[in-house]
Amino acid sequence: MKAVLSDIHGNLEALQAVLDDAARQGATEIYCLGNVCSLGGPNPRECADPALSWAMVLLGNHDQAMFVDPGDSPAYARNALLWAAAQIEAPVPTNAEGHRRRQFIEGLPRAYQKGEFLFVHGSPRNPIHEFVQPEDLYNAQRIAEVFAFVERYCFVGRTHQPGILTEDRRFIRPEQAGNFYRLDGRKTLVNVGSVGQPRDGDPRACYVLLDGDTIQYRRVEYDVETTVRKVHAIPELADSLGDRLRTGR
Repeated sequence: MKAVLSDIHGNLEALQAVLDDAARQGATEIYCLGNVCSLGGPNPRECADPALSWAMVLLGNHDQAMFVDPGDSPAYARNALLWAAAQIEAPVPTNAEGHRRRQFIEGLPRAYQKGEFLFVHGSPRNPIHEFVQPEDLYNAQRIAEVFAFVERYCFVGRTHQPGILTEDRRFIRPEQAGNFYRLDGRKTLVNVGSVGQPRDGDPRACYVLLDGDTIQYRRVEYDVETTVRKVHAIPELADSLGDRLRTGR
């Protein structure tokens, strides 16, 4: 059984809670769809280190932006990205460790295919810079173009909004399916939600268990206030990056 997770964003409390829950459920492999340590969380280094040993980790858009020019990103995002990059490269416990973390992140693949399953961060058409949102179901052409890059099943993150999107333009929220969904051979896009920055109005960390052809969404309580206090204590991180965690927005 695989635990498929995404968008940790340096939130160590959420990550630890999810990893503990996945172990209790019997998951034997961790697949991560990107944005492990960047933009907003107070523990980028501590989230990057366990990822070094996971079965599969992809490059997220913000992980990529840490080590390149953030471009026209808002000031709060630019500051957070630059701070996270400095933490990743920090000589703790040695300079070699910081170099190893950066090499690991910069070398992450943009997509991973295993049998019928494709894993990307944002979209099968453009894994880093495109994403698929629930409202895209109203755009038939866009959905057709995106699904043209899917052989059978595709797992995505980035939007932080969990749910199932089918080729015939249905979006099924986890609670509508009782948090379980069985893949039935038709092309399907599975958004696994976010571990560290949920944005669907539920502050609990979100991830997916994949067992054969069955998907189970998991929502996990974690110590949100500890994470918020950490964010508030770091001058380079805007307070809003912590405050939003309380409401999942």
